[in-house]
Amino acid sequence: MVVGVLSAAQFYYTLRAENVPVAWAKIFAVQAGQWFSWIPLSLLILQLGSSFPFERRRWPLRLFIHFLASAVLACLHIALHALVIVLTKPFPWRQTYEFPDVFAGQFRSLVNLDFLIYWGVLGVGLAFSYYQKYRAGELQAAELQTQLAQAQLQTLKMQLHPHFLFNTLNAIAALVRKNENKAATDMLAGLSDLLRLALENVGTQEVSLKQEIEFLERYLEIERIRFADRLHLNMRIAPETLAARVPNLILQPLVENAIRHGVAVRATSGVIEIGAERCNGRLRLQVKDDGPGLLPDKALNNGVGLSNTMARLQRLYGASQSLEFNNAPEGGAVVTIEIPFALWAKSDL
Repeated sequence: MVVGVLSAAQFYYTLRAENVPVAWAKIFAVQAGQWFSWIPLSLLILQLGSSFPFERRRWPLRLFIHFLASAVLACLHIALHALVIVLTKPFPWRQTYEFPDVFAGQFRSLVNLDFLIYWGVLGVGLAFSYYQKYRAGELQAAELQTQLAQAQLQTLKMQLHPHFLFNTLNAIAALVRKNENKAATDMLAGLSDLLRLALENVGTQEVSLKQEIEFLERYLEIERIRFADRLHLNMRIAPETLAARVPNLILQPLVENAIRHGVAVRATSGVIEIGAERCNGRLRLQVKDDGPGLLPDKALNNGVGLSNTMARLQRLYGASQSLEFNNAPEGGAVVTIEIPFALWAKSDL
C-alpha cells in the first residue's frame, strides 16, 4: 500500500512539474490501483506456492505450472490496470482509450515487472514455508529425542526394580533355610513397605532427596535384618539438601554395592556412611564403606545397579553430572555423585 501511494504521488508531482494538467484522484486510482491489486494477487500466489511446492521428483512439472500461472496473473493484472485507465481517462495527452490499445501498451511496459513480482512473492512464500517445515522438523526431532530418553530411563528403572527385589528374595530364602522365620517374616514386611514406596514413584524419574532417603531407610531396615549387628549406618545429610531434586533410586544401588563389597566380605561389623551437601551450586552425594576398598589389580564390578546408575545420570544431566569411585584416605571405598542443585516442589515434600 505504501508503494502504491508513493508511486501515485511521484507520478502526479512529476506531471505537475511539467505543467501537465492532471487530476490527483485519477492518477491515484491508476498508479496506486496498480500496486493495490497485487494484495489479493499475492495471496493467490502464496496459495499456489502452498498447493504446488517444488519437490525433487516433480520440480519440472511444478516449474511449468508456476510459469503458466505467472503468465496468467500478469495478463490479469495488466487487464485490470488497463480497465482502470479506460474508465478514469487520466492522461489528457491520450487521444483514444480503446481497451485493446491500452492493454497492449501496458503489457509492453509492465509484463517484465509483473513476472518479477510473481516469482519474488512465490520465492518469499516458499522460503517461509520451508523454514516453518524446518522448525517443525526440529521440534519433532527434539520431542522424539525427549521421548527416547524417557523411554530409555524407564527401561533402566524397570531393570533396577527386579534387581534389588531378586537380591532381597534370595536373602529371605536364605533365612528360611536357616529356620530364622521371624527374621524372614520381618524382611518380608520390610519388602512390602519397600515395594509400596517404589510403586508410588513408578514413572517418576526424579524425586526429592527426602523421599530418596525414606526409601533408602526402608531398604536398610531389610539389610539390618540380614546382617544383624554387623551393619552400622552413619547419615550426614545437610538439612538444606533434603529439598533437592535427585534421580529416583539413585542411592540404593550404591549402598547395596557398598554393603556387598564393604560389609558382606568381612566377619566383623562394617560402617556405611551416606552424605549429602550443597557445594558451589551443585549437590554432592557420597556413599562410603570401611571395607577393603578398590583393589588396583581388579576392575570395578559394574553390575546392573551401578551400570544403570551411570546410564541414568548421563541421560538426565549429560556433561553436568559426575560419578567417581575412589579409595578413601582412611580406608574403604567412596562413591561420589555430583549433579546440578535444583529444588523439588514444596508440595511434594
